[in-house]
Amino acid sequence: MNRISVAHPKLEGNERKYVLDCLDTNWISSNGKYIGAFEEAFAAFCGVKHAVAANNGTTALHLALVALDLQPGDEVIIPTVTYIATANAVRYCGAVPVLVDVCAATMNIDPKQVEKAITPRTRGIIPVHLYGHPADMDPLVAIAKKHGLWVLEDAAEAHGAEVNGKRVGSIGDCATFSFFGNKIVTTGEGGMVTTNDDALAAKLRLYRGQGVDPKRRYWFPVIGYNYRMTNIQAAIGLAQMETIDVSLKERQELARMYDEALSPLNDLLVLPTIQARMHHVYWMYTVFLRSGDEVQRDALMRALDDTGIETRPVFYPMHVLPPYKEDTVYPVADEWAQRGLNLPTHQYLTRDDIARVAAAITGALGR
Repeated sequence: MNRISVAHPKLEGNERKYVLDCLDTNWISSNGKYIGAFEEAFAAFCGVKHAVAANNGTTALHLALVALDLQPGDEVIIPTVTYIATANAVRYCGAVPVLVDVCAATMNIDPKQVEKAITPRTRGIIPVHLYGHPADMDPLVAIAKKHGLWVLEDAAEAHGAEVNGKRVGSIGDCATFSFFGNKIVTTGEGGMVTTNDDALAAKLRLYRGQGVDPKRRYWFPVIGYNYRMTNIQAAIGLAQMETIDVSLKERQELARMYDEALSPLNDLLVLPTIQARMHHVYWMYTVFLRSGDEVQRDALMRALDDTGIETRPVFYPMHVLPPYKEDTVYPVADEWAQRGLNLPTHQYLTRDDIARVAAAITGALGR
């Protein structure tokens, strides 16, 4: 029986044509027409003035924090449940990631915990739109405004997600995206920073290209970074943007099929929920055991793997990982993260594949 992978890029548009154009014209590095075209297309998609391409999502995060002038000793509030790049990028600046708990319904940052974590050293908040469901941005933006903080959206996993009809990437002071091979939009490796702030966009572009003065060749007024995207990556990204609406619709249908197939297991599994005013894009269709722990979750994952179905565990909370280890109890993260898993989520899945996943879960859970 064919193995069902947890993720799979879809490259069926103009990706090959545009990449071959890069090769035929010798524009393969960090100059070329596709970089600007991809940035413009992504900015329009998010509804912002500026999109600044980077070579991956982690460097996009670091670039944004540098441009926001994050300094050693500053504090940034982040959810404890996230991919480790969120915390690492803060540490790259010599700053301190301050962890807070998440909401059980979405595993996104809990605004009620954010204000409690603010100190005189707090400079900003990084909400993470986990697995494609946006964080509750309205109270977070209000808190930030009240305390004079910036908001950096980590939208690595949420291309096209919306809050109150606004696309993520356009709500905070700036936002970052990842285009890794398993993302809804992919360039293989790649990232983007979006913003409506002209001055911030100029700083992002300055620091991205080694800090070279845009008006004076080989003059470097600041210490910059080599975080540039290649023309080949951007060529793939532009082709991906041409089919993004179809990709998003396909994921909505995929989620609908999963909801239907797994609904008989509602007493054993918690299926994805969508908060009011939110639009979930289902980068990963994520379910949780209603009871049990990491041992039971991992046993389910092994059973699925034995039938040729790949899954992923929900990210370990930052506070249990060695670089960010804390003795603090985070009740929601501690209880729920250990029971969560990502099911296969990509646009090549068929109705039969979904039925096979559902049957394998049913069998593994003793139904």
